[in-house]
Amino acid sequence: MLIKTAEYIGSYPKVSLCPPAQMPEFAFIGRSNVGKSSLINHLTGRKKLSKVSVTPGKTRTINFFEINNYFHFVDLPGYGYAKISKGQRDEWIKMIHQYILNREQLLYVCQLIDSRVPPQKADIEFINWMGENEVPFVLVFTKADKPGSPETQLNVRNFGKEMLKYWDALPGYFLTSSRKNAGVEKMMKFFEMTIEEYYTDKKEKRDVESNPENDNEI
Repeated sequence: MLIKTAEYIGSYPKVSLCPPAQMPEFAFIGRSNVGKSSLINHLTGRKKLSKVSVTPGKTRTINFFEINNYFHFVDLPGYGYAKISKGQRDEWIKMIHQYILNREQLLYVCQLIDSRVPPQKADIEFINWMGENEVPFVLVFTKADKPGSPETQLNVRNFGKEMLKYWDALPGYFLTSSRKNAGVEKMMKFFEMTIEEYYTDKKEKRDVESNPENDNEI
């Protein structure tokens, strides 16, 4: 998929204020400072589309980006940031949960994992929550500057082992790096395929609704 246009739509402090769900969406979630904004910029080829900060917890709203006038990337607040009040953390989690569970055209959540560190409890807990609520998601290991390095591969394997304590099978995953062109092509192919399936299903449903007499045709 070629990104021809990528535009910032807006930042919203509440799910109820988000734009009408008229396009399919992919949401990016992960621990604070895991690299969500950097990955969005990397995927779109726009260095300053999503504001990148070295300060954890900077993203505090639901941020929408319209891609090719065809679908949305959605940057969600990071979780696990300790230097805020428990009340504020609870509000963020509540907002994130509301968005993920109620946004009808959300196709997948891209769960970002820092490939430089061992498995983190906050990541496993959030993944398990998505599993319990049957939320479609893929894992995206970020900051994998050397995808074939022993340390990266060890962390990825250990993360899989930790997940298998709770899961019968592992989901698909991508290895990415904002410094190198790693993982972009594979992720964009995944987005393209998923979007095509979405619009094909939508068209078929419209056809059935417009021709109900053909439902039982042999």
